[in-house]
Amino acid sequence: MVVPLSSLITSLSSDQASERQVAAGQLLQLGPAARPAVVALVEAADSDDETREIVTAVLEDLGPPDEEMTLPLADILQRTTLDSPYWAATLLGRLEAAAAPAAKALITAAEEHPQGAVRQRAVWALGKIGPPATEALETLEEILAEDDPRLVSLAKNAIESIRG
Repeated sequence: MVVPLSSLITSLSSDQASERQVAAGQLLQLGPAARPAVVALVEAADSDDETREIVTAVLEDLGPPDEEMTLPLADILQRTTLDSPYWAATLLGRLEAAAAPAAKALITAAEEHPQGAVRQRAVWALGKIGPPATEALETLEEILAEDDPRLVSLAKNAIESIRG
């Protein structure tokens, strides 16, 4: 029996871990056809460990999301958790210049997010956006003075990418 994509998306936010896991597993089998579920998958990344593992596998194989998901993904960057904002930044970076409308949210995450990995991913995503993210240059230059060598390296790369 083929379960409609909309039902799988709804199941990703179920209170039942087993229902989330089954839905994520079915989305994994869909491959690129699961792309419309990207935002729900990213949101489910903050649930139980097994769901997170399956969701991660789906997201790793999806490639860039559809451009209309840019702003919903940018909204997820505000969460203080690790996995959902990390994946939101990753997917925005995969959109490259098309993610320019999310630059402000990525800048905020790069400056303030409590999770170091999310800050790093936000900086990486700004670099992937390139020249349309010129508003990030001041923040990226401030990051160069931080103690996190990986974050500093990513900021250097992002500055080079944005300046062309």
